[in-house]
Amino acid sequence: MKLTTFLLAGTALVCLPQIATAQVAADPAAAPATADQAAPEPAAAPAEGGDIVVTGTARAERRLTTSISVSAVDAQDIAKLAPMGSADLLRSIPGLRAESSGGESNANIAVRGLPAASGGGKFVQFQEDGLPVLDFGDIAFATADTFVRPDYSVSRVEVVRGGSASTFTSNAPGAIINFISKTGEVAGGSIGVSKGLDFNRTRIDADYGAPIGDDWRFHVGGFYRVGNGVRDAGYTSERGGQIKGNLTRKFANGFIRLNFKFLDDRSPIYVPSPIRVTGSASDPTYSSYPGFDVRSGTLLSRYFRSDVSIGRDGQRIVSDLGDGYRVKTRGGGAEGSFDLGGGWRIDDKFNVASNSGSFATSYPGRVATLTTFMSEIGGTGASLRYANGPNAGQVITNPATLNGNGLGVNALTFATTLNDFTNATNVLTVNKDFNTGFGKGSVTFGYFKSYQAIRMDWHWNSYLQELKGKDAALLDVYNAAGQAVTQNGLIAYGEPVFGNCCQRYYDVDYNIDAPYLAASFKTGALNLDGSVRFNSSKASGSYAAIGGLRTIDVNGDGIIQTPERSVPVVNTQASSPVNYRKNYFTYSIGANYELMSNLAVFARVSRGARFNADRILFGGGVRADGSVADEVAVNFVNQQEAGLKFRRNGFFTNLTAFRATTAEANEIVIPQQAVINNKYRSYGVEFEGGVDRGFFHLVAGATYTHARITESQITPALNGNVPYRQADLIFQVTPSISVRKLDIGANIIGTTSSYAADVNTLKMPGYVMTNGFVSYALTPAIRLAVNAQNLFDVVAITEVGQVPDSVPANGINTARAFPGRNITASATFRF
Repeated sequence: MKLTTFLLAGTALVCLPQIATAQVAADPAAAPATADQAAPEPAAAPAEGGDIVVTGTARAERRLTTSISVSAVDAQDIAKLAPMGSADLLRSIPGLRAESSGGESNANIAVRGLPAASGGGKFVQFQEDGLPVLDFGDIAFATADTFVRPDYSVSRVEVVRGGSASTFTSNAPGAIINFISKTGEVAGGSIGVSKGLDFNRTRIDADYGAPIGDDWRFHVGGFYRVGNGVRDAGYTSERGGQIKGNLTRKFANGFIRLNFKFLDDRSPIYVPSPIRVTGSASDPTYSSYPGFDVRSGTLLSRYFRSDVSIGRDGQRIVSDLGDGYRVKTRGGGAEGSFDLGGGWRIDDKFNVASNSGSFATSYPGRVATLTTFMSEIGGTGASLRYANGPNAGQVITNPATLNGNGLGVNALTFATTLNDFTNATNVLTVNKDFNTGFGKGSVTFGYFKSYQAIRMDWHWNSYLQELKGKDAALLDVYNAAGQAVTQNGLIAYGEPVFGNCCQRYYDVDYNIDAPYLAASFKTGALNLDGSVRFNSSKASGSYAAIGGLRTIDVNGDGIIQTPERSVPVVNTQASSPVNYRKNYFTYSIGANYELMSNLAVFARVSRGARFNADRILFGGGVRADGSVADEVAVNFVNQQEAGLKFRRNGFFTNLTAFRATTAEANEIVIPQQAVINNKYRSYGVEFEGGVDRGFFHLVAGATYTHARITESQITPALNGNVPYRQADLIFQVTPSISVRKLDIGANIIGTTSSYAADVNTLKMPGYVMTNGFVSYALTPAIRLAVNAQNLFDVVAITEVGQVPDSVPANGINTARAFPGRNITASATFRF
């Protein structure tokens, strides 16, 4: 008998016997929760309670017998929904409020009333095959969803809300969103081509996987796409792709799997757009300006591509706004799982991903009349000319009526270099199953070790741009003496409209060590489980803000122009230290009782936590020596939930009542800079259900949430108010009909109204948005499909920017809205 050496936990070497190879029995009742033990892929129709989940549990479990709230979307459902990005896919998950109106990335995600005050998903963790993409879900300009791209390589997506998310990973008490890859159990693959019918995009997807003999199997998949985006920027704003793969070696008592991921993608960033707001704050009317439709217009323009700025320590940085959200990942890892006999099993998985990129767009820091900008920038007698575009150099004789709206935009580039966001994570688990005379159970010990780098350089600039829905030009202001006071459309280096808040540099490392213990016991119809996790999280490094204004010939033309006399520069020699470690426990206890074979009730109590990262560095939370107060460094989340699950004859329903309390220390950079330190409470009811009757299928969900700010240390007047952008009711329903070779259906999502700011004055109206899909099987191997997003072209507002607390007297505001109707046709060949 030979001995083979296998690397576990990144440091420990464990010797395992090399046994004759054979097919691993996929028995979810006898295996810990690993991607390899994920049992058959979920069926398109609701299952009779036999579907298996692997996320947020110590071992693979049937959904009916778990005491967690979990939903899954399989590959067939993903194809029907045709999501633009990973957050787009989550709009069909109850309990989640996913605002994917910003494009394929940079989404805001909230769970069960837990706040998403600063953007991203603070209490949410994105995972791929059970490991975090990033350790923090709300990193400024680097939200975790940015580095996840759904494609044909995804087998299914599992979402655990609350509950055990507090103990089976770190920093995700709200939800774990786990993208699970195909691993080639069955030979086959697909090639698909999709094309925008009313917008410019072409995308190719492909995947293939198969066994190789009796002991090996592999899977590889990816995509490439190119286009101008659903909001036509006038240039190729989408360009890039991804390839992922894995190779599995099976043994009689387990498996070893190697995996890799390469992502290099560019996608446009859709920010709040100028909009007219009239009426009253409690019943406002939102409408588009002439020349700019909020459903299709964009300030991204072929005439606003290049930006030269000054980064840390005077470094000259050239950015291409056409890159939008540029993300790159070079990653790889491995997983091993072995049955050691006697009820013992060991599992280890690790991944190292080098993540980097950049962020650049045209953000309306302020919208005003052009005559206002002229007088403020150029003084009395100022004039206006086109700085570029087909009319470059021409005087604008009547600015008050330009483009039918007479408005201009102080456009901020938001240029940010994402230097290094490397994530390295290892999770080791050891599981012991046991039987007693009155039941059976398991005990699992796990050790989670993770490293997260955050190194980025903010170097924003300010420009003057005309308000035009496509191909907007930059504008120059001249004073009464005929001298240019702007520089090829550049108003200023930095962003004076925001007080030059956002010239910054971050250089911080985060390390997490988290051992945890989980136990479960089943006797008769009762299933009990509990878990506890000790988190030791440390932050070390430095951060630096603006060190003053300098005179710099930024463009190197030998002439000091007006904006070059006041250039903000970050001085890293005057950096502030970051040095804090926090140790804390989290726990989760649950019970599930099967009243009948198809009906169960459950309850769970949990205490989770979120260790705060970059968002507190510039918000005044870090002391001079780099330390941080406990209540600022860690926000605890206390949750209680109870519900029932029912499955019978093609029908299923999950009904869950929940309650949560938390605190949040954070910094809001946009739409208005602010520091928050609030406590929150929410409670509500979450529904998920479906029915499968012959040719008719229906899946639906709804979440009622009563959320309040219970205490605001900075602004006590907010006590008792509803957190901004939190609606009382969100819902989704997906009916479909399958007749022979034809499938047709719709995905309908909606929300009631919400407040645009915590002061609870200006409301954002509710909306119902319908996405339609139809497909036809031309042959058993070839399927044609058409998907329409926002089929009825509704205006769906998700965020208000410039004036979020009132109706402006002049009606000028900014808001982010979902894109209008866009239709895609596709053809897929399966083999």
